[in-house]
Amino acid sequence: MGKIDTRVWLVVIAATLFVCLAYVPAIVREGDFVLAVSDVFLYESMINGLLLGGVLALLSLGLNLIFGVVDVVWICYAEIVMLGMYGIYYLHSVYGVPLAIAMPAGILITAAIGYAVHELVIRHLLDSAPINQLLATGGLLFFFQSVATLAFGIDFRNLGVSLGSFPLTEDIYISWSRLAAFAVAAACVVFLYLFLTRTFMGTAIRAISQDREIMTLMGAAQGRLYLISSAIGGGLAGLAACLLVLQYDVHPFVGLSFGPITFMICVLGGLGNMVGGFIAAFIFSELIALGGYHFDLEWGYVFAFVFFIAMMFVRPEGIMGRRS
Repeated sequence: MGKIDTRVWLVVIAATLFVCLAYVPAIVREGDFVLAVSDVFLYESMINGLLLGGVLALLSLGLNLIFGVVDVVWICYAEIVMLGMYGIYYLHSVYGVPLAIAMPAGILITAAIGYAVHELVIRHLLDSAPINQLLATGGLLFFFQSVATLAFGIDFRNLGVSLGSFPLTEDIYISWSRLAAFAVAAACVVFLYLFLTRTFMGTAIRAISQDREIMTLMGAAQGRLYLISSAIGGGLAGLAACLLVLQYDVHPFVGLSFGPITFMICVLGGLGNMVGGFIAAFIFSELIALGGYHFDLEWGYVFAFVFFIAMMFVRPEGIMGRRS
């Protein structure tokens, strides 16, 4: 009898945990199965979890792209998102630039930051030990936080723009900003897939991520491809900033709210695998949403972290990762 792929076990475990976390607390609380499964607010939390997954998937997309090509984990990625949020906030709220212009400008700002990070820091560490790369990008994390603190202060700033929500049913309301994040994340996955599979540049990026030595011998401009990938990854951080600035206050440490969980999503999905990160984002978001609905929001994160740790024992290379 053949050995069952651990990815199958991972899906079974995730589905079982989801069902248990969704319905068991409700059954215990209500004392009636019918009342528990007909709880409207339970399904509202599931939908909100699905939409939260869009935000987390978008955050993981750029980080996975950079790691898949450059093979360096940017611990400071969430701080680049933070700088993009500040750029959009100041352009719109301080200088009066319309959002239709401020948001694309924010994407260009983070793309330039991504380009600069690779050119000034990462390029010199490509042949260094992984621990040195992590320490360098971790140092950039604190550098960006300190620069933002000195330049903008520690005050919480709000863009003052709300997209509101719309009624899906009489009792269920859906946030337009989260729905937009979900749609943008899905569109980005499709766009990146088409870019990486249908264009010459995308094909070159995929090829160099699979075998750097051979592509270099074939005359591929390795450094140029790394810079382009870093700029695209930075631009995706700016795209995430456009959506997050509508939902979160801007402050120097906002990256800590989603940076660690973005990194764990990438690891769970398989570092460098964008499809795996997309799947992992929705697993995490549903655990957070359901845990937050039945208990407290902090418990939702506890369930997500415990699931992550358990899965590292079952499949340490991630959902879509390759075994070494």
